[in-house]
Amino acid sequence: MSQQTNVEIEPTFGFIRSCIWPVHRHEVKKLLPMFLMIFLICFNYSILRNMKDTVVVSASGAEVIPFIKVWVMLPMAVILTVLFTKLSNHFSQERVFYIMITGFLSCFVLFAFVLYPLRDVLHPHSYADKMETLLPLGFKGLISMFRNWTFTGFYVMSELWSVIILNVLFWGFANEVTRIKEARRFYGVFGIGANLAAIVAGQVANFLSQDHFSSMSFFSGRESWEQVQIVLVSLVTICGLITMGIFRWINKNILTDPSFDEFHHNKKAMKSKGKLSFRESFSYLSNSKYLICIAMIVIAYNLVINLVEVVWKDQLGRQFPNHADLNSYLNNLTTCIGILSTITAIFMAKIIDRFGWTFTAMITPVIMLITCAGFFAFFFSRETDWAGVIVTLTGTTPLAIAVFFGASQNCLSKAAKYSVFDATKEMSYIPLDHESKLKGKAAIDGVGSRLGKSGGSLIHQGLLMIFATISASAPYVAAILFVVIIFWIIAVKALGIQFKDLVAKPRPVTMPAVDNTAAEQPAVVTQA
Repeated sequence: MSQQTNVEIEPTFGFIRSCIWPVHRHEVKKLLPMFLMIFLICFNYSILRNMKDTVVVSASGAEVIPFIKVWVMLPMAVILTVLFTKLSNHFSQERVFYIMITGFLSCFVLFAFVLYPLRDVLHPHSYADKMETLLPLGFKGLISMFRNWTFTGFYVMSELWSVIILNVLFWGFANEVTRIKEARRFYGVFGIGANLAAIVAGQVANFLSQDHFSSMSFFSGRESWEQVQIVLVSLVTICGLITMGIFRWINKNILTDPSFDEFHHNKKAMKSKGKLSFRESFSYLSNSKYLICIAMIVIAYNLVINLVEVVWKDQLGRQFPNHADLNSYLNNLTTCIGILSTITAIFMAKIIDRFGWTFTAMITPVIMLITCAGFFAFFFSRETDWAGVIVTLTGTTPLAIAVFFGASQNCLSKAAKYSVFDATKEMSYIPLDHESKLKGKAAIDGVGSRLGKSGGSLIHQGLLMIFATISASAPYVAAILFVVIIFWIIAVKALGIQFKDLVAKPRPVTMPAVDNTAAEQPAVVTQA
């Protein structure tokens, strides 16, 4: 697959079509199944994300989230990334795809049908109660993580679905079979598909959570929330199986086309050369300024979103202590995020074509800066006279208003992430050679994103040890958050310069050599 120097959108489309469907007829056969794949993958993640937050926050409170992300999620991200690397070294890309998705779906089914119904037997409540009497109040989240270990496992696997299945598997595949010229048009369409999935998932989840499903004989004797989980996990499993079927069809009917000969050649070249180990992947990453900039952007986003979300979810859990109410609220919020993201994604191709990659990539950190400033500004003024005026005018509680402002921040920042951040990040991989895409992306998206979230969680943990509650530590969280956003903006500018140079000036690019037993010369890739 040769890279193209022409990055302009084809002038054959009208304005409306260039925004919604800038696809030529001969490209539909390749794009449509990939569109369906990202729709189903994001549909699953939207449902799983709301379920995991409902399960954990309702049972343990938001204090447990920082501990889960450091002590369980980060190690699991490393383990799954190592597993992905090992599988990639021994099996084809297609088979690795099936193995990874099957593993995730099996975990979800096990939780819904076995672990959750047996939670009272499996959870060590008596031992956790003894730990609470011995440890300081700041360890409450750690104890809750241990007490409700099945909930913790479900939370982690649900979160890692987006990291491994969406970012590593789908986007890694998309970056391999998509040219830069196509990506300027296709990735906006993919963004629309991902965001439509969020809209549909929110409302479908609410519909399937209604009481009339409990009248089915299969649900006899089960509590309401347990019934909801079984229905939603069953839906997630079906969508996952359909996704694997579509991927199989692509491999049998699309990748056999002669235009993908170079794609197959690259994979054979890597196999004959010898693939990098997990440790070598990070060595490879650390010696590339380009990949380091991508890693900084990924880590910064995940660090920022984790810092602010924990504070907001703490307020959210207090506002909606009931499982069903909390899940319904999150489902509706997901729909709102999907609507805003879809509107933005429709104009993605136009925005990138008109203003360039750097300007488009800068949208997300700027929105995060503005929305976080608004959320914390009200959060800190809840007990002031100004908050009292708002309460008087709206007739609601300060807690409800804090939840509303946090939800607005979450909605806008996630909309920017799903429509702008993801598309520009994935485009930045395309000018690289096959090995850099595969190994660099696995290291960045598989572990880098978790490092960002775990870094935010470590910050929360340290502050909780000192201040005991999330609300008391919020001022320090806000200060750290704004510093990280500044570094994020700097990294975007640096990456934008390098990206423009790679795309606009065809030249040999020497990628860093990795100390290997073979001590080969650095790989040379001609960028165009």
